Amino acid sequence: MKSTPRLRVALVAAGFLAAAVSARTQQVAGPSIDEVISLKRVGAPAISPNGQQVAYTIRETNWDENAYETEIWIADTASGESRQVTNARKSSTQPAFSPDGSWLAFVSDRDNKRQLYRIALGGGEAERLTSIDEGVNNFAWSPSGKEIAFTSVDAPSDAMKERERRWGDIRIEDQDQRYTHLHLLDVAARSVKQITKGNFVVGSFEWSPDGRRIAFDHRSTSDPADGGTADISVVLPATLETRVVVAQEGPDSNPHWSPDGAQLAFSTAMAKPNFFYANSVLATIAPGSASVVPLTESFDEDPNIIAWTKAGIHFSSSQRTWSYLFTIDPATKQVTKHAVRDAWIGGGFSLTPDGANVAFTASGPTDFPDVYVAPVASMAAKRLSNAGAQIASWPKHAREVIKWKSQDGAEIEGVLHKPAGFVPGRRYPLLVVIHGGPTGVSRPAPYGSATAYPIDAFLAKGALVLEPNYRGSAGYGEKFRSLNVRNLGIGDAWDVLSGIDALVQQGIADRERVGSMGWSQGGYISAFLTTRHSDRFKAISVGAGISDWMTYYVNTDIHPFTRQYLKATPWDDPKIYADTSPMTYIKQARTPTLIQHGDQDARVPIPNAFQLYQGLRDQNVPVQLTIFKGFGHGINKPRANRAAMQQNYEWFTRYIWNQAAATLQ
Repeated sequence: MKSTPRLRVALVAAGFLAAAVSARTQQVAGPSIDEVISLKRVGAPAISPNGQQVAYTIRETNWDENAYETEIWIADTASGESRQVTNARKSSTQPAFSPDGSWLAFVSDRDNKRQLYRIALGGGEAERLTSIDEGVNNFAWSPSGKEIAFTSVDAPSDAMKERERRWGDIRIEDQDQRYTHLHLLDVAARSVKQITKGNFVVGSFEWSPDGRRIAFDHRSTSDPADGGTADISVVLPATLETRVVVAQEGPDSNPHWSPDGAQLAFSTAMAKPNFFYANSVLATIAPGSASVVPLTESFDEDPNIIAWTKAGIHFSSSQRTWSYLFTIDPATKQVTKHAVRDAWIGGGFSLTPDGANVAFTASGPTDFPDVYVAPVASMAAKRLSNAGAQIASWPKHAREVIKWKSQDGAEIEGVLHKPAGFVPGRRYPLLVVIHGGPTGVSRPAPYGSATAYPIDAFLAKGALVLEPNYRGSAGYGEKFRSLNVRNLGIGDAWDVLSGIDALVQQGIADRERVGSMGWSQGGYISAFLTTRHSDRFKAISVGAGISDWMTYYVNTDIHPFTRQYLKATPWDDPKIYADTSPMTYIKQARTPTLIQHGDQDARVPIPNAFQLYQGLRDQNVPVQLTIFKGFGHGINKPRANRAAMQQNYEWFTRYIWNQAAATLQ
């Protein structure tokens, strides 16, 4: 049998790719890959205490510096007019109004380290408030506005410094711990003191209404595998006295004070051992009491707490493909949904202290994400930004939520993108784009994340694009998220394949021209499809995907994930690890496969990519492995995003449309 030429590994540096990609422009209608990557995107809305202003960020693409850079804008809620308030090198993020509304604090890396700054809203230049060697993570104004609490990573220990001096840059696994602690800035004096100490990592925190206490969550290390150790404590900044308030099994995090300062609301697993896919719960506790009161046990999704005001406890949550703001009355446990309309994707909610008004980002099937403000009672939203104007003249591709039955009868939803000018009854090539997670979710919104998959270029070329919310996806409740426990890959593949079959049966998808792609868990499912179901696809792309669960387990930074989903370690149950691993079925592989992976990926380490690559080579399957040097689990620089999207566009153009396209090597 004549062997298929093997495509060599492309060791990719961003600078090399920039020249290679720019030499070839897209010959498609509508926006180019560069234009999609260059879209300005809004985020991080923060409403002023009186509700009269909203600060938000706009992220832009700096191709010259190969960076995404963010600046802060402020909108007047009455007039709707916006003005830019920061304009420095690099980025300014995390805007937060002072309690009296006269100052805006933010974090910027304009001087290379993330430091705290403030700017007077009446005019003037930004002034730096901190000069912390390790930089600032998160921060919060005190109720008086005289102090700002912030977190920062501890400096390397003397022992670590001495070891590096003697031996060079080495790491001792699970022993080189650097902790994160709370610090207090006196704004007027510019003095800083550390207010927590110990072998733990501080995460989220909030001042009590009287300004005398700070509640914070903390975990044993910064290792993601130790996320389940999170507990909640309270510190008195004046005396540094600290006491633990919540210490249950599993994660307890994100504390928020009641308006009277008598209780804390927080997110908890309520000691459930399988917190990776089980619902989290909002609960309350009075500091000093041992009684935890769960509030949202009947709310079948993960509630993400935002604030506790006199109007109630506010949280956000996904509901199928949509997301909304909710309020729960802690006395009656009654939940109220606040939605502009049903087909609405809201996020980044910021409330006034009285809970009466909210700022947020939102989008919908035809709406590009923008910043809005609304009274919570009516949700009569007013748009404050105009990012949607960027795509006004671009093709109006259609997005709709569709449903189908999977092999085992489970109802599955997905987002179906149809090209502008779609003709019912015509069979189109079908490309499947699978989200990560598995507790991610695909939502119907135009010109979404521009990271690896050029959905809009595929649409402009005349394809259907399906984004399935396979079992395990967020927004569909705990039972649905549990359907791939000890069934990873297998049940997920049922959901993808049955979705393809449904579109073929409708007469709109061409069974002979189907491709699949995805990143992280979506990459794993694509790898599973390329080995176990190779006869169904003309081309596949695997982004940062798992190829073998044992390889993943011993290399990843998040070991509990595998133990919870597969209910075992590889040593306890090697069969379940084999049954759910793409490499087990490598001898069946036939589909041309593009593999993309960051060489610094700690979540899905690169041995997974090499394993799949070599297995496909040994089967004489056309395969290309592109290694993005210097990147972790995500590809987060413009030129690398350009390269990943361009490669995927060319790969599927070659194998789905049978059109010649040069390959980046």
